[in-house]
Amino acid sequence: MSVLLTQLAGPLQAWGASSRFARRTTEAAPTKSGVIGLLAAAQGRERTADLTDLAHLRFGVRIDQPGTLLRDFHTAHRFTGESMPVSERLYLADAVFVAAVEGPTEIITDLSAAVRAPVYLPYLGRRSCPPARPIHLATLHDRSLQDALTTQAWQASPWHQRRNRHQRDIRLEVLLEASADDASADIQRDQPISFDPLHRQYGLRGITRIWVSVPNPHATKPPPLHHDPMALLGGT
Repeated sequence: MSVLLTQLAGPLQAWGASSRFARRTTEAAPTKSGVIGLLAAAQGRERTADLTDLAHLRFGVRIDQPGTLLRDFHTAHRFTGESMPVSERLYLADAVFVAAVEGPTEIITDLSAAVRAPVYLPYLGRRSCPPARPIHLATLHDRSLQDALTTQAWQASPWHQRRNRHQRDIRLEVLLEASADDASADIQRDQPISFDPLHRQYGLRGITRIWVSVPNPHATKPPPLHHDPMALLGGT
């Protein structure tokens, strides 16, 4: 088995799993359906194409920089001039994630080439959210999904790393796709079945949450703890 690691960073991101009608929310981390859609578009698949091979890939994501929630409002007009309802849309601002898929080496290798030279331009959940970095991060062979997300270097923005310079090691949350028999897993409806605009379908998927520690490359040495009160008096 092989693992494709991607970095999802941009001014705005939005990963909906239950949005309907005039209120479009976002999850706190990229969804499997959103990332599989990005990979399928990179390969040049149409929305009506079969997704079986990609849907069977195991998915995981690490939250390297959670970002902040941003609220926006959209309005539009039909070509007839008729006004449409104002919609509320939520985004993640200044967030950075490491998303990964695990599967057969042949599929992962093909996806790796596709994200380096995508047929359709990638976006981070919505078309108004372009990525700020290249999507491809690494392609690893004979590695597990959890191992890849545990050992990958911290991808947060340099300013965010410097803000946490007093922490030598940073704890990051990782969301891993759970096995079907894991009764303790959280449930989310983001398992892609079909992206057909006339009949979109998403199934339920289990998620396991773990925490990992990664080194902070901008960590500074703490000040010395030794204190000699006699030094102020010039004592020896």
